[in-house]
Amino acid sequence: MNINQTFEARLENLAEVAVKLGLGLVPGQELIMTAPLEASPLVRRVTEQAYRAGASLVTTLYSDDEATLMRFRYARPESFDRATGWLFEGMASAFRNGAARLAIVGDDPFLLSEQDADKVSRANRARSKAYLPALELIADFAINWTIIPYATRPWAKAIFPQWPESEALSKLWEAIFTATRVDTADPIAAWTSHNASLARRSELLNEKRYAALHFRGPGTDLRVGLADDHEWTGGQAMAKNGIVCNANIPTEEVFTTPHKDRVDGVARSTKPLSYQGTLIEDIEVRFDGGKIIEARSRTGGAVLAKVLDTDEGARRLGEVALVPFSSPVSASGLLFFNTLFDENAASHIALGQAYSKCFRNGGSLSEQDLVAKGANRSLIHIDWMIGSASVDVDGLTAEGATEPVMRAGEWVDQDVL
Repeated sequence: MNINQTFEARLENLAEVAVKLGLGLVPGQELIMTAPLEASPLVRRVTEQAYRAGASLVTTLYSDDEATLMRFRYARPESFDRATGWLFEGMASAFRNGAARLAIVGDDPFLLSEQDADKVSRANRARSKAYLPALELIADFAINWTIIPYATRPWAKAIFPQWPESEALSKLWEAIFTATRVDTADPIAAWTSHNASLARRSELLNEKRYAALHFRGPGTDLRVGLADDHEWTGGQAMAKNGIVCNANIPTEEVFTTPHKDRVDGVARSTKPLSYQGTLIEDIEVRFDGGKIIEARSRTGGAVLAKVLDTDEGARRLGEVALVPFSSPVSASGLLFFNTLFDENAASHIALGQAYSKCFRNGGSLSEQDLVAKGANRSLIHIDWMIGSASVDVDGLTAEGATEPVMRAGEWVDQDVL
C-alpha cells in the first residue's frame, strides 16, 4: 500500500479506474449509474471523471435502505408483485442507444434478513422480470459496464461487528483500496498488468479445450460439463459495441459457460451468499442432468427455495469460474458478505443466465445458437462460492483423460504466468 496517499486521493483513484479502465468510457457516450445514498462522495468523483472523459450525460439513480424497509413494513401485500418496469425499460432503451452502465454497490447484507421470505421472494421475482430487458443487454455484453464498491456503514458493521463504527468503516475502506489496486503508485498500470495475467490464464484454458471440470472437496463432488465452443475469459474484454471494459472492480476470476444439461453431483458452498438483503449460509445442492434436484441451507432456506423456483433456468448453471485461494481478496481473511468481493476469493458457480461472450464468436451468435450450444437462460444470475484451500479441480478432456488444474485451491502451473 502507498501509505503517502490520503483517503481522498485513493477515492479519486477508484473513480478514475472505474471510468477509464472499468468502463473504458468514450467521448460522447452517456452513462447511467446506480448507487446507495451513502455513496454520493464517490458518485460525484465518478461523475467528474466521466465528464472529463467526454461523457455526454451522466444520470444517477440512488437507492435508500430505509425506504426499502418501509415498503416491507407498510406496503400492501399485493404491491410485492410489482416493480418499476417503466424505469428498467428506460434503462434498456438508453443501453440500446449506446449508454454505458456503472453500478456502485455497498448493500447492507442483512437488510431483509428479518422480513417475510415470501414478500422478499415476490419482490425479487417482480424486479427480475421487469429488469430483464436491461439485464439481457448487460449479460450479453452489448454495452460496456462495470461494478465498483463503496464502504457503507451497514456493510462495515456486518464485516466488523466488534469494532466501533468509524474503525469498522476505516478497515473496510483499507480492504477495498487494496483489492481494487487503487492504493498503488499507478493504479491503471497495476490493472493493466493484472489483466494481462488473467488473459494469459484464459488463453491456457482455451488451449486445453476441456470438456468438463471436476470439483472435489468437503461436501463437493461436482462434474461441470462445459458448453460447446465455450471460451474462457477474465479481466478486460471487448463489449459488442467495440469498447474494452472491466466488468468487475475488483476481479480475480477466469470464467466460462457450463452446459446447462451436463452438470452432475453435489456441491457445498464455502462462503455465505448475500442475496437481496438475505444471508444464505451453508448451501448444499445436488445436480442431475444439469438441474438442481435437491437443495438446502442452514440459513435463508426459504429465500433459496424461492430463488430456485424463479424459472426453469434458475436451477441450472450459467457460469463457472476459477479463482486461486491466494487471491488478494482471499488473502485479506475477510468475509465481505458481498458477491463482488467474495466471488473473487474462491472458485464459484452461478445459477441462471449465461454470458454470450463466453463462446467462440459469441457476439455473432443468435439466441437459438447459444441455446443449442448449451447456454442457460434465466431471469437471474447469482454467483456462489464452492472453492477453498480444501478443494481440488481437474480438467476432463474430450478423450476422457484427467488433468490437474488446481490443487488445494491453487493453480498447478503457477510458474507459467
